Amino acid sequence: MTKLLGSKIKIIVIAAAALVVIITGLSLVYLNGLGAADESDDTTVSVSIPSGSGASAIVDILDSEGLVKNGTCAKIHARIGGYDSLQANTYIFNRTMTLPEMMEAINTGDFNYVSKERFTVIEGATVNMAAESMAEDLPFTAEELLAKWNDTGYVGSLIDKYWFLTDEVLAEGIICPLEGYLYPETYFVTEENPTIEAVTEMMLDKTDEELSKIRDDIEDMDMTVHEFLTLSSVVENESLFEEDRPKIAGVFINRLEQNMPLQSDITVLYPLGERRVQVTYDDLEVDSPYNTYLHQGLPVGPVCAVPARTMEDVIDYEESDYLYFFATEDGKVIYSRTAEEHEKTVEENRWY
Repeated sequence: MTKLLGSKIKIIVIAAAALVVIITGLSLVYLNGLGAADESDDTTVSVSIPSGSGASAIVDILDSEGLVKNGTCAKIHARIGGYDSLQANTYIFNRTMTLPEMMEAINTGDFNYVSKERFTVIEGATVNMAAESMAEDLPFTAEELLAKWNDTGYVGSLIDKYWFLTDEVLAEGIICPLEGYLYPETYFVTEENPTIEAVTEMMLDKTDEELSKIRDDIEDMDMTVHEFLTLSSVVENESLFEEDRPKIAGVFINRLEQNMPLQSDITVLYPLGERRVQVTYDDLEVDSPYNTYLHQGLPVGPVCAVPARTMEDVIDYEESDYLYFFATEDGKVIYSRTAEEHEKTVEENRWY
């Protein structure tokens, strides 16, 4: 009898221990499932929560945006989390946030995560293009934005604040000091009444973030940041396809090293404020320090906004002995080593 009782007690203890292990394991799985979807990706994600959305429906929305690590765990949390005042709005989250953090922000309507305005600067945009686009979404006119960006006193204060801005942006002949420095990205403004200064510094902060990653690489190229961004901007607007950027960067670097003029059509059209395929002989004579047909070396400054991918392609440019390139009507780029080869290519493939 004592033995039997002892056996039963032993079974109960083992069962209880097993239950504790199972409960502990499930708890760990549950808590882990509520964690960040991707702790290394802090890219902002805009999430719109419609009026009347319940906790379960909100989890589905967050999941569709890639913000949920484990859908089952998230659904359980939605049921037991006690979220009883969920507020419709557009929120700005990122994949490093946990599910409870996002649900709490929605439940309280946390102003820190509420999107008030958004605007986009597209890759390859000039400051004029950026100003026009931003004026559609922000309480400023394009003229007000450009006036601020051309205010040398204001630019001087930015030079004091940001390591990558130098007096090079105020050189004679520069059309806009901040050209090439306003990083192309979609931005979310959460201030009730944003200022031009705040919005501008938001873009420059992003530029700071991207340039800081490659600061040593730029120094290894024996270029200033201004020179690097200038070259990168030319590559950005001369390259139609991703695979061509390192090759085209290599062509321009070869020309610089051989003291040949860059002869980039982009640099001719930029001071004219135009974007088109055909460049006339009159265009080539435009008297501007941006014109790389008339002036040796790089143009006086960047000609557009440059994304990180183009900066990386300039750093990792493809070495070759090409000195010329020509884009056909379908976008294919033909590279040449000599002027004679290039002239023949143009003659056989001219389409404009």
